[in-house]
Amino acid sequence: MTTIGLIRHGSTAWNKEGRAQGHTDNPLDTEGLEQAALLAERLSTEQWDYLYSSDLLRARQTAEVIATRLGMEIAGLTPGIREMNAGLIEGTTEQDRVERWGSGWKTLDLGLENPEASEIRGSQAIEEIAEKHPGSRILVVSHGAILRSTLRRLIPDLNVTVLLSNTSITQITKSDATWNCELYNCAQHLTM
Repeated sequence: MTTIGLIRHGSTAWNKEGRAQGHTDNPLDTEGLEQAALLAERLSTEQWDYLYSSDLLRARQTAEVIATRLGMEIAGLTPGIREMNAGLIEGTTEQDRVERWGSGWKTLDLGLENPEASEIRGSQAIEEIAEKHPGSRILVVSHGAILRSTLRRLIPDLNVTVLLSNTSITQITKSDATWNCELYNCAQHLTM
């Protein structure tokens, strides 16, 4: 059985401001670095074999904190698990979008990544990592929207309507060709 711990990166200033980040390469804020340290401490009590990260800075910084605490190297920076492209809405808040494009902005073609394309991209990246390390326990640091899209494709019956919290871990396992979710959006390390 292959186990993958899917982790959403720590918080950024744009998270707090409600700005769409997409491919914008934002760093973690002070709280995000603290969240990553708390998660790393939690993970240090478990056995993990490999660590992968999105190539975007906020995920990479989260992975670096984890790698340092666990005494691991980051096995790879993987563009396939970078956040969904937010097109013209990157850097904007909901209020900005309504002011620029009206309340029906979601119906306009503003260059956002197609949800089905993101499901395929994310799930292929996770499948490739799993195939590379069968039977291993692998951490993957990524982003909220792409992780939910990926989970929709890998485990269609899973309810992914709950947004993933910063530094939450979602644990999935693959046995034969079937993925199952063992843990969803767990951020207990932030409340201990």
